[in-house]
Amino acid sequence: MKITFSRLTCSIFILLCGCHLLDAQQIAAHPAPSEPSFSAQERPVRGGLFTLYAWDPLARTLCLSDGRAGLMILKNRIENRCSDLSFVIAGGGSLVTAIEADRVGVMIDLGTADELRLRYGYDDAEGGGEGFASLRLEGQKLLILKDDNPKEEVQPLREGPALFAEAGPSANAPIKFGHIYLLRLASRKSGSFQLIAKLMVIGYTPNESVTVRWEVL
Repeated sequence: MKITFSRLTCSIFILLCGCHLLDAQQIAAHPAPSEPSFSAQERPVRGGLFTLYAWDPLARTLCLSDGRAGLMILKNRIENRCSDLSFVIAGGGSLVTAIEADRVGVMIDLGTADELRLRYGYDDAEGGGEGFASLRLEGQKLLILKDDNPKEEVQPLREGPALFAEAGPSANAPIKFGHIYLLRLASRKSGSFQLIAKLMVIGYTPNESVTVRWEVL
């Protein structure tokens, strides 16, 4: 069987260092929809918990539109459904976005909850979640808690502008337990599509699984 490698497929091949090559080809071969669509009875899922498994044929990627596994079995084959976030074990373990055809992305590591608290000067318990909870998007500006009394007081996130820098395929960041990440996903074809989400790594077993709390902003 002859397999033709696209530029994006080749980049994923290099990133994975040979791991999960078949899945990468299947994901890249299926262009993502310009925007997720929902029936009148459905409500988009805005966040939750999800565990990505390195060796699971379906749950090694996550769809941020519905919080479910990004791959599926269709007619006895593994097919891409909606893969916004992927877990790869190459290089010590990474979170990767923008792996689908025509998708580009940016991913930023904000550090731990305590590092955010010290950097921005708000009150929070050690290892607390006030900073993560307060991260929000207003227009094209990312904001974070300034003072937790009142909790409505916020300040600009200094790392925010970097999230809107030039995006590229297979944007990634090393997995670090307890770290908070921001990702932006966009489409090369549709200028109207943009997805921005925050993630916190709350569980990590190298070479096996990573659990994230995620929320679309």
